[in-house]
Amino acid sequence: MAIYSVKGGVGKTTFSANLAWCSAVQSGHGTLLWDLDAAGGSAFLYGLEPQDTRLAEEVFARERPATRLIQHTAFEGLDVLPADESIRALDAQLVKIGKRKRLAKLTEELSADYPRIILDCPPVMNELSAQVVRAADLVIVPLPPSPLSSRAFDLVVREIAGNTKRHPPILPVLSMLDMRRALHRQAYETSPNWPAIPYASAVEQCAVHRQPVGALAPQSAATQAFSRLWAAIEKKLDQRG
Repeated sequence: MAIYSVKGGVGKTTFSANLAWCSAVQSGHGTLLWDLDAAGGSAFLYGLEPQDTRLAEEVFARERPATRLIQHTAFEGLDVLPADESIRALDAQLVKIGKRKRLAKLTEELSADYPRIILDCPPVMNELSAQVVRAADLVIVPLPPSPLSSRAFDLVVREIAGNTKRHPPILPVLSMLDMRRALHRQAYETSPNWPAIPYASAVEQCAVHRQPVGALAPQSAATQAFSRLWAAIEKKLDQRG
């Protein structure tokens, strides 16, 4: 499943890291968190760093198996494939090799060991994002609460629909929701059926302690919200069958 947005700063990496924890720890799935964002935030949130530079591009060129780069986290069943600086050139590389389903093939191979693969995607619209859509069984779109949330979501839907004939289900989620703010309440009331993750200091502390919120603050409202979101995701995946 892909955590995707055309805009940065919406909580995409936070979603990726915490949903991976829910998958592995709460549901007991072997889970791979694959960081496709050059910022490397997902690996950082688990206290990991790439072991070398310019290795990620070798995975896509099939010069190095992805399994050689995978690192274990402190949580059983949860591994990370970190990004490195070569991710920045990945779009050009994919265009050059001309393999439109290279990412889909790689995830299919990795799924033999990982029933759940979560892709932390960069905020771009290019060949990499097109390949993400072709590979994904579900696309989760974090959206900041604002009157423009629906417009931003429509943009993502158009982008996804333009890159595949049969696009995967798309799940919009309001991120960093603060019901004390009028604009946030308005956004929530406009789309009351969308899942929501509240604004919470516990989530901000994830980057400080380099742990998912479920481990850092297991009783927090944010942990409960991610758990509910994960349950909704599992339901969608089961329906897809």
